[in-house]
Amino acid sequence: MFKSIGKSLTAGVSCLGLAAAPALAQSPGPFVYTVVVPGGEFGSAAFLAELLATLAAAKAFCSAAGESALQVDCLSERLETAADGIPEGTDYDEVRSVLQDTSVRLRQLARQNRDPDRRRVTVSSASNPAERTARPLTPVRASVQAAVNREAARILEEAATVLLRSAESARERQTQYAQIAEAIDSNKVLLRS
Repeated sequence: MFKSIGKSLTAGVSCLGLAAAPALAQSPGPFVYTVVVPGGEFGSAAFLAELLATLAAAKAFCSAAGESALQVDCLSERLETAADGIPEGTDYDEVRSVLQDTSVRLRQLARQNRDPDRRRVTVSSASNPAERTARPLTPVRASVQAAVNREAARILEEAATVLLRSAESARERQTQYAQIAEAIDSNKVLLRS
């Protein structure tokens, strides 16, 4: 009985395969999509542009949040999001690691100086409400905000320095890492206001 069922299933599947062939021939064609993954000699110019745009968007997003007490943790969250967007096993592993480390340090700084009278809040973009922080942000106490901002700026400078030093040994990385370091370092502008 099982042999008979097996033959029927095989015949049925074979018929389905033949019946599907004309439908595939009439389809508009295969879907084409592009995934930009750094590789080859060193990194992809398109991926570098995407990463630089993400870092610039971090500054714009946190600036638009408008609340200085949230700036440090906002930068932390945006750098974490940028790091998460870098695929593992690519030429940008070190960049991902630096962004993750910087994000963790900024988050810890904000939490250590948390304003106990305020709740954590999720921030949305004013221009695109669908764009929001992946987690609630921790506000910093007003009394220590200037000192926290100075420390956060130092953390960003260290991240940029680590990238620049690591690129010294590999000529192909120098230009790209310098651009990424500059984009990270440019976020200090938020901390001066």
